[in-house]
Amino acid sequence: MPQHRPAARALSGTCARERTAARAAGRAHDGSVDPRLGRRRPGLGALATLAAVIAAVAAGGCAASPGPGESETTPSALPAPEGVALPPAGAPFDYQIGEPYPPHPETRVVSRDRGAAPAEGLYNVCYVNAFQAQPHELSWWRSSHPDLLLRDGAGQEVVDAAWNEVLLDISTDARRTALADVVGAWIDGCAADGFDAVEPDNLDSYSRSDGLLDRVDAAAFATLLAERAHDAGLAIAQKNDTDLAPEGRTIGFDFAVAEECGRWDECDAYARAYGPLVLVVEYADDHFEAACAGWPELSVVRRDVDVSAPGDEAYRYAVC
Repeated sequence: MPQHRPAARALSGTCARERTAARAAGRAHDGSVDPRLGRRRPGLGALATLAAVIAAVAAGGCAASPGPGESETTPSALPAPEGVALPPAGAPFDYQIGEPYPPHPETRVVSRDRGAAPAEGLYNVCYVNAFQAQPHELSWWRSSHPDLLLRDGAGQEVVDAAWNEVLLDISTDARRTALADVVGAWIDGCAADGFDAVEPDNLDSYSRSDGLLDRVDAAAFATLLAERAHDAGLAIAQKNDTDLAPEGRTIGFDFAVAEECGRWDECDAYARAYGPLVLVVEYADDHFEAACAGWPELSVVRRDVDVSAPGDEAYRYAVC
């Protein structure tokens, strides 16, 4: 049974607002544990962008609410990269990364695992666990790419203990490039299957790395994924992590998928970066109501933490 985790705030590192966002794990897969591989190196344009991203993230601090006199205005959605379609702003959204099911009549945007088929006639977002190893794929990683699993000084794998996922090692240019080959092939698969966008999860894995990774590493790897997505004709979402939202556009993200930003009063951080192109997932009625009331221009859905399907007693779904 696929598992899912809601975002959870924790104070850590040098940022007062840095949190460990424990989120969707163990999503449905098509059963194959031999991910498709690809080989492509970033071009000169991507390397220049990557350098700009590293400089921006290294100079930046944590995302924070505007201070006195600063604007709270939500910007308009920015144009899509050439050949890329963006999700419709404020459209009814469903989060089906646990188990796909026929969308509700009002739904216009749906997110599903990369092993699932897209929903016909809708804007489809492809979920990819890009920064950590799915538990059922760990044996493949160990046999095929043991050097791409993050290890501590004693050589032990670094694990996100809450969800039993080993972190991927994005600490060097060479490892990021090798990982971009693997994850990039999954992104290409999303495009081939008919998805419109990709949602790479666990952007904030650095906050669970015991100090072995940092925001600069995450931004650098995300930049490679954004280039690959755009080359494949897909939009790419920033998944959680408000601390990287100010640099999100520079990294190459086109919109955001934000879990529980209503709960933590963080939706403004995403709206400032992406305008109305924010897909919000809440897992409790009061947080859902707060998000609907506070950010009516965003796409907000109420789901259950297991992201289950109709017929399951845990199933919950509502839109604003």
